[in-house]
Amino acid sequence: QVQLVESGGGLVQAGGSLRLSCAASGNTFRLRDMGWYRQAPGKQRESVASINSDATSYADSVKGRFTISRDNAPNTVDLQMNGLKPEDTAVYLCHVVDFKGRSSWGQGTQVTVSS
Repeated sequence: QVQLVESGGGLVQAGGSLRLSCAASGNTFRLRDMGWYRQAPGKQRESVASINSDATSYADSVKGRFTISRDNAPNTVDLQMNGLKPEDTAVYLCHVVDFKGRSSWGQGTQVTVSS
């Protein structure tokens, strides 16, 4: 069982920056993928960025603006968000997958970008 706690959300003006952080605890020995999803009201949950031992991946809508990073000791995954746009407004959720394919989700942190 893995517990995830996100922090760093908030309200920012368009063009501003926020940094989200997710700390994993519990059975974190064999985490394979770590990443961030987001869900806006009335929209489907979508992958924003993910990172494993080999590579990072980003949604097209955030490429060049967001940067994901990971620290395995302690188990944290951060999302640096620059050039924020009103359409980035959503609840951002941390997500991890272990080497058995089991996934865990955080509770989410609200990001609101005003125009």
